[in-house]
Amino acid sequence: MENRGQKRTESADELPADKRTCTSLEFRPSSSHSTPESHENDTEASSSVSASSSHSEGEPDCDSDDAEQPIHNTSVADYYRRRVSGDQGKLKTVLRSLNEQTDPSELLISLTELCEVLSFCTENSLSGSMADSLSPVLVRLAGNESNPDIMLLAVRAITYLCDVLPQSSCLLIRHGAANSLCQILMAIQYLDVAEQCLQAFEKISKDQPLPCLQAGAIMAVLSYIDFFSTSIQRVALSTVVNICKKLPSEGQSPFMDAVPTLCNLLQYEDRQLVESAASCLIKIVEKISKFPEKLDEICKHGIINGFIHLLNSNSRITLSEPTYSGLIGLLVKLSSGSVEAFKTLYELDISSLLKDILSNYDLSHAMTPSHNANGQCNQVHEVLTLLNELLPASTGDQCSMTVIDKAYFLDSHPDLLQKFGIDILPLLVEMVNSGANVYVCYGCLSIVKKLVYLSKSGVLLELLKSANIPSFLAGVFTRKDHHVIMLALEITEMTLQKTSDFVLNSFIKEGVYFAIDALLTPEKCSQSMFPVFSAVSDDPSQKLFSKEVLRCLCFAFEPNPSPSEAGACICKLEKDSVQNIAKQIRTICFSSELLDSSRGLTDVLQTLKCFSSALNDLRSTSINCEISVDHEEKLYNILHQIMDKLNGREPVSTFEFIESGLVRSLVNYLTVDFSQSQFSLVEKKFEVFSRLFSPSSDLVAKDLPLLPFIRKLQSALSSLEDFPVISSQITKQRNSYATVPNGRPTQHPCLKVCFVKGDGETNLCNYSEDIASVDPLASLDAIEEFLRRKLTRKRNVPMESSSESEDHMMSQDSQHTSSGNSSQDENSGHVDHDSVASALSEMQVMPIRASTCLKEINLSKSVSDQVDNSGQPDSVEKPSSEEAHVVSRSFLRSMEQINLGFCHMNSDELFSRAADVLPHTKVYFLNWFELRLGMRDLLMDSVKPLVTNMKTECNASCGDESAKLLLFLEGEQVDYSLTLYQAIIQQRIKAQHEIASSRNIWSQTYTIMYKRAVKTTPDIQTPAQTEKFGTPSFLRCMFTCDLSSDPDLSNPTYDILFMLKSMEMMNRSTFQLMSSEKIRCFAEGRVHDLDNLRVKAYSLPQSEFLSSKLNEKLEQQMRDSLAVSSSGMPSWCSHLVSSYPFLFSFEVRRKYFRQEAFGRNQNQVQNLDSPTNRRQSGGALARKKFLVSRERILESAAQMMNKYAGHKVVLEVEYGEEVGTGLGPTLEFYTLVSHEFQKYDLGMWREDHCLSATVKNSQVQDFGMLMCSSGLFPRPWASTENIQFTEVLNKFVLLGKVVAKAIEDGRVLDLPFSKAFYKLMLGQELSLFDIPSFDPELGRTLVEFQALVNRKKHLDSMSGGNSRVELGTCFRDTKIEEMYIDFTLPGYPDFNLSTDETMVNESNLEDYVSLVVDATTHAGISRQVEAFKSGFNKVFPIRHLQIFTEEELERLLCGERDSWAYNELLDHIKFDHGYTASSPPIVNLLEIALEFNYEQRRAFLQFVTGAPRLPPGGLASLNPKLTIVRKHCSGCVDADLPSVMTCANYLKLPPYSSKERMKEKLLYAITEGQGSFHLS
Repeated sequence: MENRGQKRTESADELPADKRTCTSLEFRPSSSHSTPESHENDTEASSSVSASSSHSEGEPDCDSDDAEQPIHNTSVADYYRRRVSGDQGKLKTVLRSLNEQTDPSELLISLTELCEVLSFCTENSLSGSMADSLSPVLVRLAGNESNPDIMLLAVRAITYLCDVLPQSSCLLIRHGAANSLCQILMAIQYLDVAEQCLQAFEKISKDQPLPCLQAGAIMAVLSYIDFFSTSIQRVALSTVVNICKKLPSEGQSPFMDAVPTLCNLLQYEDRQLVESAASCLIKIVEKISKFPEKLDEICKHGIINGFIHLLNSNSRITLSEPTYSGLIGLLVKLSSGSVEAFKTLYELDISSLLKDILSNYDLSHAMTPSHNANGQCNQVHEVLTLLNELLPASTGDQCSMTVIDKAYFLDSHPDLLQKFGIDILPLLVEMVNSGANVYVCYGCLSIVKKLVYLSKSGVLLELLKSANIPSFLAGVFTRKDHHVIMLALEITEMTLQKTSDFVLNSFIKEGVYFAIDALLTPEKCSQSMFPVFSAVSDDPSQKLFSKEVLRCLCFAFEPNPSPSEAGACICKLEKDSVQNIAKQIRTICFSSELLDSSRGLTDVLQTLKCFSSALNDLRSTSINCEISVDHEEKLYNILHQIMDKLNGREPVSTFEFIESGLVRSLVNYLTVDFSQSQFSLVEKKFEVFSRLFSPSSDLVAKDLPLLPFIRKLQSALSSLEDFPVISSQITKQRNSYATVPNGRPTQHPCLKVCFVKGDGETNLCNYSEDIASVDPLASLDAIEEFLRRKLTRKRNVPMESSSESEDHMMSQDSQHTSSGNSSQDENSGHVDHDSVASALSEMQVMPIRASTCLKEINLSKSVSDQVDNSGQPDSVEKPSSEEAHVVSRSFLRSMEQINLGFCHMNSDELFSRAADVLPHTKVYFLNWFELRLGMRDLLMDSVKPLVTNMKTECNASCGDESAKLLLFLEGEQVDYSLTLYQAIIQQRIKAQHEIASSRNIWSQTYTIMYKRAVKTTPDIQTPAQTEKFGTPSFLRCMFTCDLSSDPDLSNPTYDILFMLKSMEMMNRSTFQLMSSEKIRCFAEGRVHDLDNLRVKAYSLPQSEFLSSKLNEKLEQQMRDSLAVSSSGMPSWCSHLVSSYPFLFSFEVRRKYFRQEAFGRNQNQVQNLDSPTNRRQSGGALARKKFLVSRERILESAAQMMNKYAGHKVVLEVEYGEEVGTGLGPTLEFYTLVSHEFQKYDLGMWREDHCLSATVKNSQVQDFGMLMCSSGLFPRPWASTENIQFTEVLNKFVLLGKVVAKAIEDGRVLDLPFSKAFYKLMLGQELSLFDIPSFDPELGRTLVEFQALVNRKKHLDSMSGGNSRVELGTCFRDTKIEEMYIDFTLPGYPDFNLSTDETMVNESNLEDYVSLVVDATTHAGISRQVEAFKSGFNKVFPIRHLQIFTEEELERLLCGERDSWAYNELLDHIKFDHGYTASSPPIVNLLEIALEFNYEQRRAFLQFVTGAPRLPPGGLASLNPKLTIVRKHCSGCVDADLPSVMTCANYLKLPPYSSKERMKEKLLYAITEGQGSFHLS
C-alpha cells in the first residue's frame, strides 16, 4: 500500500527521526532540518566567530526594548493555549471515529490523522484519561491481521503515544499491548509492521521492563533479528537492554533462552550491537551468579569464547571502557561460580590475554579508593579480581566444593598453572615496583600468595626463575601498610618452606632476613634500607589509617562479598598477627647463626664495605689539601673497581648496594670541600669521575662503566623512597559556602575549623563562631589576615554593630565579586568614573585633620605620582586610633557604593587612589582590594613599593594591632605559604608515611589556635647557596638541589638523589669536564699536541635516569583535580620536579609544566583544536581571531602580541582576502613568523663563519634567511647603543612573546635555536666550552689558547715565574705575536674588546681569551637575552621552563624532527571514505612518504598540517589525527592534484594510476601549493 511505502524513516539512536524535531513553542523551519553532519562541515571561520562573539548568542541584548517582551510573551502563551485546545479537540474527534468506524478506509484516515496529531502535540495536549481511552482501541487495531496498513498505523500510533506521554506505557500494558506486539513479531508477516513493533517495544520497555519480560518480549524481538537492517537491529537490542536492567532476582528465568542469540551477536561487526549484546549478557550473569548450574549452562553457548575475542587487542571492535571493564567483571563472576567457566578460561590461555591488558594499561589510571568503594568499573581492579578468582585458595571455613574442584583441576594440570604463573608473575612484580598504589599492591601480592600456595616445589622453582621474588619482597617490606606486609610475610614463609634449599641464600642476599629482623627489633637494627619499620605494628591506632577508606583492604578483591562483611568493614587481621608470623619465620626458616650480624653478611657486601672504607680514608687525606696526581689515580682506581664489581659476574643486590654505605661515602667524598677556597678540589674529583664516561675510544654508550652504577642507584631509589600519593576523594563538584576568609560560594567542599585563642593570650578576643566553614584552597596567610582583622576590630571597636556591619559589607562584596566575574570583561569600559570619583571624594570628608585629605582625586593619576624621588609615599599626618576606625567604617561604606566601579579599574588606578587616604584607611583599602579582586599575586612591580610602604606605615601607626598572628594547626605552627588543605595533608604525611586517601579530611573538625606573634628582627637574606661557591657554570647546577624542604635529611633517599643528580649532570656535561681535564693535562706536560685536546665524549640515554616508580606516582597525583587546582599536591612533587627533573619522563613533565604555568584549563589546549572538541568546549578556553597580512608578517605579529600576549586566550589567525581560518592558518602563521625572525638584515643572530662567502651570498639572495649549521645564537653588540641596536632589542622582546605564546597555545615554531641559546633561556650561564656548540672554529681556537695560557702558568709556577720556554708560548709552531691578532671580537671588527691593548701577545693572551668569551657569551648578548626574557615573561614566567633540558625545550617549542617508520605511519594515520590501509593508493603513499628526504618531509607536513614539524610526541600526538580520504575527480584522475584541510589534518588524495604519477603530483602540490588558504 501507498501508506506503508511512505512511512517515516527512523534513525538508529532515537526513533522516529522526523518525530518532534521541534515543539509548538520553538518551531524553526530553517533550522529543524539541520543535522549533526551538516554542522561538522562548517568552516573554521564560523566556529571562531561564535567563540569570539559569544555575547551575541544566548544572552539578552543590552539595547533591546524591554517593553516589548511582555507583549511577545502574552502572544506566545495565547498561541500555546489555542494549540493545546485544538490538539485535544482533534484527539477526541479521532477517538470517536475509531470507536464508531468499521470501514477499513475510514479507519486508515482516522489513524493517519491520529499519527499526525501525536507527531506534533505536547504532553499537555494529551491527558491521562485520553491515553487510557486510546490504548485499548490501538491495541485492538494492532491485532487486525486482515489489514496490514491498519496494523502499521496502529502500532505507529502506539509508538508516538509512548513518546508523547511515557506514562501511557503502563496503560498499554494493562490492555495487552505487550502480548499483541509479541504475537506480531513472532509471526512476522510484514517486515515494515515488524519494524514498527520493535520501535514501539523500545518505547514501552523503558518504563515497563518486567511486563515486557513476562510477555516474552526478549525472544520476540530477537527471533528474527537477522532479517532487519542494522539500524532496526540496534532498536531491538535497545529493547533487550531496557528489559535486562530490571531482571527479577528470583523465580524462573525467561531470559535464559535469549543467551544463544546474544552470544551470536557478539560476532557482529557493528560496535553498538556488540556493546548492547554484551551489556545484556553482563546483566544476565549478574542475576544468575548465585546459581552454579545456570552459570554452567550459559557457558555451553560459547559466551566465554565470544568475550575473550572481544577483549583481545586484535579485535576489530573497539569497546568503550565501561563495557570493556564490564566484560572482565563478567568473567570474574563466571569463574567464581562455575567450575566449567574456570576450566574454559585456563584452556583458552586467559593469562596471555590478561598479561596484554595489564601491560598496555596506564597505572596512573588505576583504581583509587573511591572507585573501589563506589563499585565503579576499573580495568586494573577487575583484572586483579579475575586473577585472584583464577587461583582458588581453600583455607579453613572458606573451603567449598567449588573451590576444591578448582584446586583439583590445577593440581591435575600443573602445566597450565606454570604457564599462568610465567605469564603473570613478572608483570605483577613490575607493577608493584613501578609505584602502584596500596590497593593495586595488595591485589598483586594476594595473587602472588595464591600462586605460591598452589604451586608445587618444581613449578615454584620455575616461576622463581622468571622474577626475582626475594628482591621484590625486600622492596615490599619498605611499605607501611600492615595488610601488605602481612601478605609479604606469608609469601616468604610459603616460599621458604617449599624451596628453602634453593632460595635461602638469595633471601639473605636481597635483605629479606634483615627486613624481618628489623620488623621485630627495630631498635637494634641499623640497616639503611629498613630504617622506619617501627611505624608498622598491629596497634589499633596504627590500623586507623587503613580504615579511612570505606572498604578495608581485606575485602578489596572479593567478587561477591556478603552485605554484612562489606558493610561492617571489620579488618580480618588479628592483633599481633604481623609480629607472630615474623617471629615464626625467623625461628623456623633462618638458622640461629644469622643472628650474628657479621656472619650474615655476604661476600659482595663485605667487598663493597671495603670500597666504602677506602673512599672514607681517601676523603680524610683530601681535606684542606691539594689533590695530587697519585690521589687522582687512587680515586680513579677505586671508582673503576667499584664499577667492575657492580658489572661483574656475581650480581649485586639492591640491599647489598644500600647496606654497604657506598653511596653515603661517595656523597661525603664529593662534598667535603664545599667552600669557596676549596672548590677547585671538588672540580678535580668530578673530572676524575668523568673519565668513567669514556675510558677508551672503542667503547659504545651501552658499555660505559657507570651504567650499572646508575641502574643500582635507580633500584635503590625505588626501594627507599616513600613519597605518598594522596587522593582528595572529590569525584564530582558540589556547591558549598566558605565563610572564611572571603565569604563566597565554592565548587568544592569546605573544611570545618574551630578557631581557639591560645592559652594566656589576653590581647585577643575569642572567635565568635564555634565552627567555621573554611575554604580549603585559601592560603593560611589569608586566613591569618582574616582573623587578625576580625579579632583586633572586635577588641578595639566598642560598637558591635559597626563591626558586624563591616563584616556584612565584606561578605556582600565577596558575593558580588563571585557573581560578577563572568560579566566583567563584557562590561569593561562602561564605568561611571564620575560616580567613582564622587564616592572616593566622600571618603575624604571625615572629622579628622584637614591636612590629611585632598579635595579632589584625579582618576588618571598614576602610582608614580604618589611616590617621591626617594621612593617613599608623600608623608601625611597620622590620625588617632579612634579617628582611624571612623575612617575605616566610612571607607568600607564608600567601597560598597563604588563596588561595581572598582571592578573595572586597573591596579594602577586603585592604588593611586589609596595613596591619598589615611594610613589606616590605606591598610583597610589594601586588604579590601586584595580580597575584592584576588590580586595578591598579580600586583604590578610599580605598585609593590607602595604596598610595602603602606603596610609599614600602618604597622607603625597601629602598634600591636597589626602584628601578625601565629597559627597552630593541631598544635603545630603552620607555614603561611601553604593552603589549609596543603597544611593538613603535610601533617598527615608526617604522621603516617604511606597515605592513599584523604577521605575523612572533609568530615573531621580541625582546631586552629591563634596567638599574638613576638616581633623579631627579620633575617638578612643571604645569597643563594650556589653563589657562595663561585662554581663554574657547568658544575653549578649540580649543587642547586634544595634539600631543605624535607626535615629528615638523614634519610638515605637524599644520598641517592644527590648521586643521581651528579651523575646526570656529569652525563650532560661530559664534554666540558673532559675538555677541562685535557687542558690540565696539557698544562702539566702530560699531553704535548694541541690536537690531543679534542675529546670524544660518550653519554648515556636520558632514559637511564628516569625513575619509573616516581614517574607513575607523579602521574597518579596529577589526576587528582582538587590537588592540582588548589596547588595541594604533596610538596615532594614540586621539590623533585624542580630539583631532579630527570627522574620523570618528558611527557609527564610537560603535563606538570602546563598545570603549573597555565592551570588545569590550559592543560588540554591542544585537544581543543579538533572540530568536535571546539564545539564541546563550552567556552572553557576563550579564543581570539586576529586578521594578519602576509606582506607584513612581523608587523602583524607585533600587533597581535601587544594586544593579547598577557591574556589567557588561544589565538587564531585569519589572512586578509583568504577564506581559511583556524588551526591550519594559525600554524602556518607561526611558521612564517619563525622564518621572518631568521632574516639576515634583522641583525639578531651571529653568522656561520664556517661557511664560505659564496655560500652565504647565495643563501641570502635565495631565501633572505640566515642559515647556521649549529643553530641560531644572538649576535654580539658593543655597549654603545644606536638606533639599529634598539630595533634589535625590540625584535628580541617580540620574539620572546611569540615563543611564549606558541608554547602556551601548543603551537609549533620553526626556529632552529642553538643549544647554547636554549641554555640561556633556561637561566644557565655559558662558558668557554659552550662556544664550540654554535661556533666550532672559534670555540676550538679559544680552547687551544686557554691550554697555552694554563701551560705557561704551570711552567711559571714550576720555575718561579722566570720561564721562557718556547713550547708554552707558541700556537702550532707560531708565536702569538706573529699571528697579528688585535683586540677585536673575531668576525666583528667593529666590536672592540679593549681600548688599552692593540695586539695580542703571550702576556695578554689570557686577557684576550677572557674578553672574547665574555663578549661572546655574556657582555655582547646579555641585553638581547634580557629583552627576550622580558617579552617572554609578559606571557608567563620563563622560570617554569627550567624543568626541561635544552633538547627537551627544543621538542617543546619546535616539535619532533625524527623521521617516521612504516608501522608508525600505519598506526597513527586514519584512512576513510574509500580508502583502507591495504588500498593500493595508500600503500603507494606510505612508500613515497618513507622515501622523502628531510626537506620534502618538512614540505609535506607544512602542506598537510600547516607546520613543517610534528608536535611533541610525533604523529601519535597530532590532533586532529591525520586522515587520508579518496578524492573523487570529475575528469581524468591523473590530472588532478591532492588537496587538504589543514584545520582537520585532512588529505584528499586522488587514486592515481601509478606510484610515480602520485609522487609527481604530490611533490608539485607540496611545493607549489603553499602560501594561501582557499576552499578545496
